[in-house]
Amino acid sequence: MQYRKLGRSDLLVSELALGSWLTYGGGVGRAQAEACLRAAFDAGVNFVDTANVYALGAAETFLGEALRGVPRDRYVLATKVYFPMSPQDQGLSAYQIKKQLDASLKRLRVDHVDLYQCHRFDERTPLDETMAALTDAVEQGKTRYIGFSEWPPEQIRAALALPGARFVSSQPQYSLLWRAPEAEVFPLCAAEGIGNIVWSPLAQGILTGKYLPGKPPPPDSRAASDSMGGFLQKRLDDRVLENVQKLRPIARGLGLSMPQLALAWVLRRPEVSAAIIGATRPEQVADNTRASGVKLDPETLEQIDAALA
Repeated sequence: MQYRKLGRSDLLVSELALGSWLTYGGGVGRAQAEACLRAAFDAGVNFVDTANVYALGAAETFLGEALRGVPRDRYVLATKVYFPMSPQDQGLSAYQIKKQLDASLKRLRVDHVDLYQCHRFDERTPLDETMAALTDAVEQGKTRYIGFSEWPPEQIRAALALPGARFVSSQPQYSLLWRAPEAEVFPLCAAEGIGNIVWSPLAQGILTGKYLPGKPPPPDSRAASDSMGGFLQKRLDDRVLENVQKLRPIARGLGLSMPQLALAWVLRRPEVSAAIIGATRPEQVADNTRASGVKLDPETLEQIDAALA
């Protein structure tokens, strides 16, 4: 496992981070989730990402229990705030940031997180109120650093112009099938010393090649799961799936699995500090983490682009 600095922070994070969206505390059983966490640590992963809204707190509760006994300096812990925890509890007001951060710390069984992220931009709360509340959280020692996920570039710039704690991380969606951050977010983050922690680098499993055009999803796959497949099923377009299959001989020629090829492609960008994997089985964790350190040459990158058209 190789490690990268998270923006201008002093956090050194593994190139692959373990995520918990739709999985731990939700669609994946307790024993299997614990096995995934052990496999991640065994592979050198030190970065764990979650959010208060994942399984409405159950993901944080699981991690709090599963990480008991693990030295706190052994891992970098990140969580998020914004999405509704109840009809009355949502957004990035000062009240909600304090309330939700305290609740997250209690579920996670820690006195601080390393990174507290705004899960989306809150148009209903003044930006200076949000940033002041985040600054208070840093000054109180409840989080070491702050970040954001999927904020528009103009709002990133506006936040950076305010006094107080500065963002050190961005969490955008980024993969071979979704390259939007390359246009504005990556250059802006590079200029401002902000590291990117990219989510869905395997396009929720599409880039593993397991979903075949014209065929139903494998019964043990995420797309076939009632609890985890809702976001994925509408993305299973036959044209996309046909192009993804064209990546198979490229991966084979390099001695890589399909997931390793897709992850290595994401990690080729210097703006990316880490890629979040959402594995449901420990063997997936072991396979994914072997992408760390893989370098793709220019010819391979051209072949990938040609395959995906």
